[in-house]
Amino acid sequence: MSLRELKRARTRQALVTAAADLFERDGYEQTTIADIAAAAEVGTRTFFGYFATKEDLLFPETDGRLRAAIDAIAGRGPHDTPAQVLLRALSIVGDDSDDLSGRLAALRLRFIAEVPSVRGRALQTQSDVQQEIARRLAEAFPDELDAVTSAALVGAFVGAVTGALQVLLRDRPRDPGSVQEAVERATAVALRPWVGHDVRPGGAPGV
Repeated sequence: MSLRELKRARTRQALVTAAADLFERDGYEQTTIADIAAAAEVGTRTFFGYFATKEDLLFPETDGRLRAAIDAIAGRGPHDTPAQVLLRALSIVGDDSDDLSGRLAALRLRFIAEVPSVRGRALQTQSDVQQEIARRLAEAFPDELDAVTSAALVGAFVGAVTGALQVLLRDRPRDPGSVQEAVERATAVALRPWVGHDVRPGGAPGV
């Protein structure tokens, strides 16, 4: 990173950390953007240079997860199946971030259940990411996937991740290693019919 990039990364992280502190102490709806900016020692104008809305603070790694999936698809091996590529993307995310296991993840799940605006943001984010990954996957594996089977495969993958996190982080943050292991186990179960097989358009998984 250049010095400017490092400074921006630190400011961004300061805003996320300040938001998590205030959300835990005061609650989501009671915390304002001005409160978060002040706690991070920046102005509200600076805040909007990093996040468009307060909801965005709860989803800071969305772009990183999407990039991990796109990179895994682009770097696929000649014998990789679509399911193996998705599982590799999940491993990359787990190695690079605690976004699936830390206190922000626990807060995010809590507010998705409690706050309509956060729930709406979560649904929109998940839909956008799923559609983009499914599109890229279908383009990368045209002989094995069409638009429908790719959407089904990615839906099973994302559903397994979401379901596992809802159980694991229901009460509190967890150790990143244990969360990663459990999420990988859940996705392996969900994608078992496809691992080692192709998914031929118009039919069931086949060898």
